[in-house]
Amino acid sequence: TSMFLIIAHIPVADSFGLSEEIRKRTSGLATLNLEFSHFETIDIDPYWEPKTEEELLLYGYKADFENQARKYMNNVRKRKGLFVKEKLVEHSEKQRNLTIK
Repeated sequence: TSMFLIIAHIPVADSFGLSEEIRKRTSGLATLNLEFSHFETIDIDPYWEPKTEEELLLYGYKADFENQARKYMNNVRKRKGLFVKEKLVEHSEKQRNLTIK
């Protein structure tokens, strides 16, 4: 048969909208069955930023790695319509308006 069974563990925060996305990308041929398996705490502080000299040397001023706890927290806040502190434009160029002659 052409039937596949895939078993995977994904975070609950990433499962919102997954069923619709799978149906859309497979034109309705695939179905999704989610079942709660277990929970696990994230041992990362979502408000952590590098402050000591050693941390600044290791991670840089912007801490270029992605803080998973902050990512999950911001996704939940966006979904609920709460305020999320983030930069909308990180790298941009100044727009030049041409005067009409």
